[in-house]
This record gives sequence, C-alpha cells and structure tokens, in this order.
Amino acid sequence: MRTGEQGFTYLGVLLLVMLMGMALAGAGQLWSTASQRARERDLLWVGSQYAQALRSYYRASNGVSQYPAALEDLLEDNRFPQAMRHLRRLYPDPVTGSLDWGLIHSFDGRIAGVYSQSHQRPLKQAHFPAQWVEFEGMGSYAEWRFVAEKAFMEGTPKGGTP
Repeated sequence: MRTGEQGFTYLGVLLLVMLMGMALAGAGQLWSTASQRARERDLLWVGSQYAQALRSYYRASNGVSQYPAALEDLLEDNRFPQAMRHLRRLYPDPVTGSLDWGLIHSFDGRIAGVYSQSHQRPLKQAHFPAQWVEFEGMGSYAEWRFVAEKAFMEGTPKGGTP
C-alpha cells in the first residue's frame, strides 16, 4: 500500500465513526422521548386511580361525607366494621419515581387530590381523556391536578362555584 492510500482509509474510518455517533445520538433521543411519553401515560393512569379512590372514599362516608386525612387511609378505610379498600397500593409518581405527591386539600383540610411535583414540561399538550381536558396546554406536570371533585378544592375553579 502506498502512503497516500492509508490516509484515505483513515479518513473513511473517521467518517464512519462520526456517522455511527450521529445515529446513536438520534436513537438515544428517540428512546428518551418514548420513555417520557410512557411516563406521561403512567402518570395519567396513576392520577386517575388516586382521583377514583378519593371519590370512592368520599362517597362511602356514613353521615357527613369527607375525604381522607392521609393517602394511607385509602388502603384501609377503618370507618366501617369491616375495613374497605379504595386503593390497592400507594403508587409512586411515574415522573419523579417518588411516593412524595403534592397534595390538594379540600376546604376542611383533608386530601381531595394529588399532583406530581415535577416542573418538567410535558410532551403531551392535547388530546387528553375527557375527565382531564383542562390539562391541555399546561406548562408542567405539577399543573396536572388529579382531584376527586373539583368543587371541593381550596379556592374556586375557573368558571365554577365553590
């Protein structure tokens, strides 16, 4: 082999390495986006489970209806002779991976809803399930509020009554 040909081979290998790096970077970006979309789907499902359990707890009340004082009360509701379960287990926040949810309190200080404490911008901006259409255009996951009944939240919802 002549000296000039070795230089072209070296440049060809460098070009190949550069192209492989770009392909791997693109694949990594696709994987990251797909992973975030999966976490968003999980957050919508888990948030819906909490909202449904809070509604169930509230509606199962004897006498004066009330929300639970702690999320653990959803696991075993001891207000009845035989304990009721409104939630199978406490689910972690799919976005942060933590069991430390933000809590939305009702006017009497009990838990009426949950939200993620992540301030990351969601990829999903439209086409939400009917019960969560108000999530459209929100700037962070922390703004996705999963509440049992919006009328019992602290403050007045937009366009609603307290």
